[in-house]
Amino acid sequence: MTRSPQAASRIVELTREASAVAPGVLWLHGSRAIVAADVHFAYEDVIGAALPAWSTKEIVRTLLARARSLDAREIILLGDVVHGTRMSGGAAREVRQGLAALREVAALTIVAGNHEGKTRGAAILGETVESLERDGLLLIHGDRAPSLAEVSASRGVVIGHLHPSLPVGARESVPAFLAGERLIVVPALTPYSSGLSVFSHECLRALQPFNVSSRRELHVVAAMNEQLYPFGTLSELLKLRRQPDSRCNLPATPSDRRKLFHEQ
Repeated sequence: MTRSPQAASRIVELTREASAVAPGVLWLHGSRAIVAADVHFAYEDVIGAALPAWSTKEIVRTLLARARSLDAREIILLGDVVHGTRMSGGAAREVRQGLAALREVAALTIVAGNHEGKTRGAAILGETVESLERDGLLLIHGDRAPSLAEVSASRGVVIGHLHPSLPVGARESVPAFLAGERLIVVPALTPYSSGLSVFSHECLRALQPFNVSSRRELHVVAAMNEQLYPFGTLSELLKLRRQPDSRCNLPATPSDRRKLFHEQ
């Protein structure tokens, strides 16, 4: 990637091995695999709120569309596949049906995250793995740092977990990829989390276990519906943000990301 901002595009190359694809999945070139992080299936049911249960079906629909358009061989769910393991029988059936639909178009690999708990979601998700390797990259959820042996055996690490987001003003934010030479952070695909601001000190601290110590090492790619917006390095974007008349060149974004999925 170049350090300067680029024009909006549906696909943005992050490294030699991987590209970002709207609305927020990673595409691994060699293995032809889609990586989606933090989908949090059955969210509405697990939290017990008076919300219509729509997100599982819509996220599955989005993944199916991307897998078909890219002719993917594999779909990788990178942890926090469910929001929690305690859900109603109806919600569990819907999750299983969604996973079955994904398996009809490509091989499905599920990485366990912290929301899968001690059971790793076995009763609902079936077999899960703690990590895997594709195209020389180590893929883990990101709630733990990889071991030195794991890092040394790979060309880089791909994680989710952090839900990185780019603030765009008026208390709005959009999901964002963070990408460096040895680390890619995939944004959350759930519509229910505004995430961790890429400008925050908390975000930089969370990346330190992955050997990221400076904002100059990271590129930011905002993810919206059918377009991605590459903004160059995080350090340069932070400087721009501090200018009184600066604006992120993004279209207005509704706080209700349900619209995002229905526009697919």
